[in-house]
Amino acid sequence: MTASTTRRTTAARSRIAAVGAIAVAGALILTGCGDQTDKGSTTSPSGAANSAPLFSKLPKKIQDAGVIKVGTDATYAPMEFTEGGKIVGVDPDIAAALGKQLGVKFEFTSGTFDTLLGGLPTGRSDMVMSSLTDTKARQEGLDDKGAKTGTGVDFVDYFSASTGILVKKGNPDGIKTLDDLCGKKVAVQRGTTYEQSAKDQSEKCKTAGKGEISIESFPTDAEAQTRVKAGGAVADLNDSPVAAYIAQTAGGGNDFEAIANPGDAGLFGIAVDKKNTELRDALKAALDATIKDGTYKTALDKWNAGSGAVTEAKINAGQ
Repeated sequence: MTASTTRRTTAARSRIAAVGAIAVAGALILTGCGDQTDKGSTTSPSGAANSAPLFSKLPKKIQDAGVIKVGTDATYAPMEFTEGGKIVGVDPDIAAALGKQLGVKFEFTSGTFDTLLGGLPTGRSDMVMSSLTDTKARQEGLDDKGAKTGTGVDFVDYFSASTGILVKKGNPDGIKTLDDLCGKKVAVQRGTTYEQSAKDQSEKCKTAGKGEISIESFPTDAEAQTRVKAGGAVADLNDSPVAAYIAQTAGGGNDFEAIANPGDAGLFGIAVDKKNTELRDALKAALDATIKDGTYKTALDKWNAGSGAVTEAKINAGQ
């Protein structure tokens, strides 16, 4: 739910398990407790010392709570999805690694993708981690027409993905690139950068005299997939690791094929309210630490997502 010429020119939501599943995955991360005599130890809500390396960098409010509330749309395997009543995937596993550095739990709650950022200024969530493409528009709080709709967010960029084109098994329409979608019907998830990417591509098609793209937007990517499987659309646009995962698993690998467009790679970011710079900087430090100690790579490799690894954490590096 992730790039595009804005989500980068690609990935958008950039999300495949149960449609609309709302779940909270607690206890994803263990809070580290240490000897109170250890140098640098700080105190947790229970009064016990917390010796996690980066606990002291967190805002006092989160130190006291011992929890970071995470908004996500858990319908986007393998990045985040619901399995056995828990939210699992690449993002929760990266968060677990971050939690060991920060000494707090990350509690994921699933919601509708296009409403997640609205939960930051209200305090419903402390951060959003949901295959969310870092774009200048989102940083500045602009809608797809450039109108100001909010104060914007800051991103801690943690993953790179390109546009994935999901087509019916056998690729009956011979889709190889985005240009092959001209004059055809495409399904996307609403509110993702891929929705905007499809609109941008449609304009490109129109300029080239090839016919505009007919775009159908759905609340979840699972519904967009169903549309493609039924033959109502020639393709579903989403992130490359997600498209690959769907092609490998849906219908035992017999429902779809995935086509990657690596030239338009963009960055996924953890979104935080612009006023919450202390949390932003703590997350950046934790991500850098997990990259250095290898736990970040382990989380990605578990889901065969290592191709999207970044070498360092960056803030607001999206375009």
